[in-house]
Amino acid sequence: MPRTPAGDGLGAAATCGAETDFAAVRAELGLARDYPAEALAELERPVAGLPGRRRDATDLPLVTLDPPGSRDLDQAVVLQRRRSGYRVHYAIADVAAFVTPGGALDAEARRRGQTLYLPDGKVPLHPDGLAEDGASLLPGAVRPAVLWTFDLDSDALPVRVSVCRAIVRSTARLDYRGVQGELGLGVAHPSIELLPEVGRLRRKQAAQRGAIELGLPEQQVEPDGAGGWRLMLRPRPAVEEYNAEISLLTGMCAAEMMLSAGTGVLRTVPDPEPDVVAGLRRSADRLGVHWPSGTSAGGALAALPADRPEALAVHVAAARLLRGAGYTAFDGGAPAQTGHAGIGAAYAHVTAPLRRLVDRFAAEVCLATADGRDVPRWARDALAELPSAMGGSDRVAARVERACIDQVQAWSLAHRVGAEFPATVLRSANGSAGEVYIADPPVIAPCSGVPGEGSRVRVRLVRADPDTRTVAFEVA
Repeated sequence: MPRTPAGDGLGAAATCGAETDFAAVRAELGLARDYPAEALAELERPVAGLPGRRRDATDLPLVTLDPPGSRDLDQAVVLQRRRSGYRVHYAIADVAAFVTPGGALDAEARRRGQTLYLPDGKVPLHPDGLAEDGASLLPGAVRPAVLWTFDLDSDALPVRVSVCRAIVRSTARLDYRGVQGELGLGVAHPSIELLPEVGRLRRKQAAQRGAIELGLPEQQVEPDGAGGWRLMLRPRPAVEEYNAEISLLTGMCAAEMMLSAGTGVLRTVPDPEPDVVAGLRRSADRLGVHWPSGTSAGGALAALPADRPEALAVHVAAARLLRGAGYTAFDGGAPAQTGHAGIGAAYAHVTAPLRRLVDRFAAEVCLATADGRDVPRWARDALAELPSAMGGSDRVAARVERACIDQVQAWSLAHRVGAEFPATVLRSANGSAGEVYIADPPVIAPCSGVPGEGSRVRVRLVRADPDTRTVAFEVA
């Protein structure tokens, strides 16, 4: 998972003018705005046939923790002390309670694959009436959920895992910014006061697993308050990383559950080949970055200071370690490829069913496995189709994100052609063409005449074309 580097440029913004939407991006990529009427009509009819009884867990003081303003609330959590360890209850929206298998809503969700986020509005996986209302774990509302319970030891390693269908009621909607501020004051909501403690232990476990995390700048587009848009680096509060560890814990336990049953779908990234790791080590040596003998790639990356330009170049080069990401479905035994190199373990998506198609089906496999019953036919039959559906939607999501960022970069810099900026060389090909990172405004773009990776240079803006969404620099 990316980590935003500290140092120069954090929070810097590039503001564009009167442009107000991303209609050209939507048109170019064929993004639908409206949901089919027949799919919306299905939301008015109850779904029957879900197996098992629901546990009444409305007494749990669950809370949601998301970006400010979120309404599609997939997860709610409460952490408790348990002798020398911890107990974590993690409720996930039960989307299967609202979607009829084989119906119009199911078909449209399979076509979309995931929610796509644009600065001027999202293209949702599910209708807002489901994702932001009926199935969302909004505070005070009684909702169906898939409830995971983890008993962790003193190192935050799971010693007991259970999952069942339940009825839950979230008690509060919290956001990262507010919780991070409260933690800075030494206070926290009682339901998550143990989150930093457990989160730090889980991050320590990630390092021991050899998880590979890329410390790359995360560009983000947001409104500038004057009808336009600005480009910023997205700060990642520590509490967001801690919260992500609960989701990762769930995904790893779900993967182990599916592997034991011989049926499921995993999110997989193959381990990098030894020659790829050796190549990265050579790049680090050329940049003067120390890589201790015997240290894994993940450990070496985690130890790099985020504000050094040569360290940023190493992280960019390290992206080659995480090639080949995809989904692996299996039925009748564990597949040959089970691991996720970025996490350092087998992993499955089960915690965001409102926003991602695969989670609904993966959760159903886990529920059936925990109950000792057969996976429902509607879920089992879908497994083979999910890798293609999710892979296609991942590619569209990446294109949407890149197009929106490119658009705002071009809007923001169109009036500054000829200006010079300090920059860090991220990539260099044949010692001339490459890519640079500018901290203020936060821009990543092609540049000609660059020296070696990790170098600090001054660059001149030679092109910023909003019509083609292209920005280019040359070494000044």
